Amino acid sequence: MIPKQTVNMTDVARRSGVSIASVSRALRGESGVSPATRSRILSAARELAYVVSPEASRLSGGTTGRVGVVVPRVDAWFYSTMLAGIAGEFDAVGVDLVLCALPDAPARHRFFEALPLRRKVDAVIVVSVPLTTREHTRLDQLGLPTVFVGGHHPRADQPWVGIDDERAAQQAVGHLLRIGHRDIAMIQAGDDGGTPWATNEARIRGFHRQIGGAGLAEPIVETVEWGIDGGARGMELLLSRPQLPTAVFCHSDEIALGALRTLRRSGISVPQQISVIGVDDHPSAEIAELTTVAQPVREQGRIAAGLALAHLDPERPQAAPTVTTLPTRLVIRGSTAPPR
Repeated sequence: MIPKQTVNMTDVARRSGVSIASVSRALRGESGVSPATRSRILSAARELAYVVSPEASRLSGGTTGRVGVVVPRVDAWFYSTMLAGIAGEFDAVGVDLVLCALPDAPARHRFFEALPLRRKVDAVIVVSVPLTTREHTRLDQLGLPTVFVGGHHPRADQPWVGIDDERAAQQAVGHLLRIGHRDIAMIQAGDDGGTPWATNEARIRGFHRQIGGAGLAEPIVETVEWGIDGGARGMELLLSRPQLPTAVFCHSDEIALGALRTLRRSGISVPQQISVIGVDDHPSAEIAELTTVAQPVREQGRIAAGLALAHLDPERPQAAPTVTTLPTRLVIRGSTAPPR
């Protein structure tokens, strides 16, 4: 157990020779304290190892110096890379990151009913979490500035950062069409707990619109659990059909990597017998020679962090909430080629 802090604000005031009110203002970064006095107070606080309680600061009308980041999971490249982008911006200005991982529907329900971030953070970043109407309402009840990354676009008064997932799918399928494929299947990720994931829905729309625009017949679609194992299972299902498609569009690179694993074990050559394409540009995509549509994940985290930090600076003019859509790009590697 960490021992309770014994040094208090009175000790800092006595050491620096000022009033407790001046110490409070200086430690919370408020005006009304001269630079020399503020420097003396901060020096005394460091010497005494005094730390402002975030909860006490919040209750007294100050800021906590912390931002909550809500993610579905942390054991995946997309979310860990997003967190790295956010954390880098926070570290540069001394803001703490409070992480909340919500891996399934029951965890999300508990989180939004209890609202554990209340009075503990100054702002919230929500990273691609599928939310019900009730959960959106509960999030609003926090009364905190909220930035959304990926997923559904929020209301007009809430900033959003992400990519056009529908466009990403169209880029992937468009590449397959341009090199001559007409029998294109899709391995898509299924929804979790009945709550639609906006990313999945958008990539499904992009796939079908591109296929429909080319005048092709209804394609084969397999729905699997997100991840490498899901992709391997999806390709097994495609191989169980009477005829193998000439190309497969996968919802993510993880799914595509699983599909490649099944094809390798089955002795089916890529891209000679079948082409495979994904989305994201996972670090393993280059190793596997996977053609993909790249998205700037870390940059999305940096931008979201900047929007959250803007709300912590009372002297910075508050801009109107914006929708920031970053571009995606096709990265052609060795997993796609014209059909035989």
